[in-house]
Amino acid sequence: MRNEILAALPELNLIQDAALRDKVIAVWTESLQTGGFSVEEMKQVPFAVLGDQPSITLLERVRAVCHTCTAIADSLLASYGKRISINRDVLVAGALLADVGKFLEYERRKDGTLRKAPRGELLRHPFTGVGLAFRQGLPVEVMHIIAVHSKEGDHADFTNFELVR
Repeated sequence: MRNEILAALPELNLIQDAALRDKVIAVWTESLQTGGFSVEEMKQVPFAVLGDQPSITLLERVRAVCHTCTAIADSLLASYGKRISINRDVLVAGALLADVGKFLEYERRKDGTLRKAPRGELLRHPFTGVGLAFRQGLPVEVMHIIAVHSKEGDHADFTNFELVR
C-alpha cells in the first residue's frame, strides 16, 4: 500500500525527513485500512458527502491545500527572509494529514454510496486525524495543524466563554 499512497500523493516527497515521511504514510495507511477504503477508492472519494458538494475529490483537495500552504510559505519567506522560520516538513505533513480522518468519518453503504458514519457523527475528522497521528508518533506541531484546520468547538462551552470574556 505504501507505494500506492506515494503515487497518489506525490507531495509526500516534499517532506525531506524520511522518518517523518514514513510516519505520514503510516497514518494514511491506517486511516484507509481502518475505514475500509483502498487507495483506488481514496482517489474517488468526494471532498464532502453531505449537502452541496464541490465537484472535487478529497485527494484533489488534500493536494491543493498542500500546494497552497507551500506557496504561502514561499511568499512569506520571500517577503521576510531570515526574520521568520517555517518548518516546511511540518507544514507539508500537516497539510497532507488535515483531512486524513475523513476515511474514519465516512462509510460506504451497500449500494456503494458514501455517507457520514455513526463514528463520524460523534468524532469529526480533526479528532480522528489527531488520534491516528498520535498513534504513529507524529510531532505535536503536525497534530496541532490537523486539530485546528477545521472549525471545531462551537458548542456551549465556547459560547459561555465568549459571553464572559
